[in-house]
Amino acid sequence: MNDAIVASNLRKRFISYERIGFIRRRKIVVEALRGVSFRVRWGEVYGLLGPNGAGKTTTVKILATLLIPDDGYAMIDGHDVVKEAGIVRGIIGLVLYPDKGFYSRLSGYENLVYFGRLYGLSKSVAEARARELMNLVGLENAMNRPYEEYSLGMRARLAIARALIHDPPVLFLDEPTIGLDPISAREVRELVRRLRKEGKAVLFTSHNLWEVEEVCDRVGIINNGRMIIEGSPRDIKDMLGLKYVIEVEVQLNGRVETIREETTNPADALRRVINDVEARGLRISRIRINEPSLEEAFIRVIGDENG
Repeated sequence: MNDAIVASNLRKRFISYERIGFIRRRKIVVEALRGVSFRVRWGEVYGLLGPNGAGKTTTVKILATLLIPDDGYAMIDGHDVVKEAGIVRGIIGLVLYPDKGFYSRLSGYENLVYFGRLYGLSKSVAEARARELMNLVGLENAMNRPYEEYSLGMRARLAIARALIHDPPVLFLDEPTIGLDPISAREVRELVRRLRKEGKAVLFTSHNLWEVEEVCDRVGIINNGRMIIEGSPRDIKDMLGLKYVIEVEVQLNGRVETIREETTNPADALRRVINDVEARGLRISRIRINEPSLEEAFIRVIGDENG
């Protein structure tokens, strides 16, 4: 079985110009991607992370057939994104700018029916699919409201519904929760988890690293157009040697004393601390293990890369 998404040695350059004085200008070559490679499996949410300008959106646009790479190749379910762009567009769903591309005077439901028809669905199928998706993203009570009256959170959920209108097996979600309130963002995360359970492959980008850690099975961190590190959030933390903090509260002479230890091996360290406490005849009242965050890993990777 093919991997859902394959990116191999992707390279992309852009030409821009810097003004020098009032008349002259100088050509600048921007290396947006410098050999990015990764794979996404079916039923997996893959987080693509990086600082602003790292190359995340350029990568998504290449995979979605919106840009042609200068070198390397990309495949979606075994189809080349350049040579078979038409096929690829039929099997992907894209959320690139959540609040763009809709018709403001049409209702949310009418927008979905319209896009379903563009994908070749019959009128009856498009209408049924639109109703199903409005329920799926929690907009069933706003089906007939004009899009221009939708809040930002409602527009973001409608954008995901539009990406799903033709039931694609592969989804690209580029910062789908940006600007959303906590409740709307949580609903989007729950929807992403549901899509994973259905076996869909999801490429997810976000600057909210807590959110990425919540929903993504694996992540890749890119910087300056290069893939720096890749793996599950836990694997990345272990590769970087980030330390867990173990805190064991014990009763000592009527007071609470906290024994604190930093370690890269929490299981062994906790066992050792508990054995020591029991050997001293003390009573444990509370144990807390603080795991290093993905944000710490991200800062370490980008800090080391930028020197």
